[in-house]
Amino acid sequence: MAQTNLTIRIDENIKQEAEVLFNKIGLTMSSAINVFFRQAIREQSIPFELKPYDDYYTGDRLARILHSVDQVERGEVVTKTLAELEAMEND
Repeated sequence: MAQTNLTIRIDENIKQEAEVLFNKIGLTMSSAINVFFRQAIREQSIPFELKPYDDYYTGDRLARILHSVDQVERGEVVTKTLAELEAMEND
């Protein structure tokens, strides 16, 4: 299959973090992007859910974040168990 070049602009920090991640799982930047493109073509969509950024910080999640910020600003130690952190991540 014929190859072609693709030039994109990306934040330097994002590129560096992505390269570290991809290297950990044995992929180059090029191979990771190829995997993404192939999966998008196979699914005929972006291969993960896209949400407006604001949706992440609404409702109960926003209330918990604001409560934690208030605790930090008051100088209180904020502690969470691993199970609590994982549960928050899954909300």
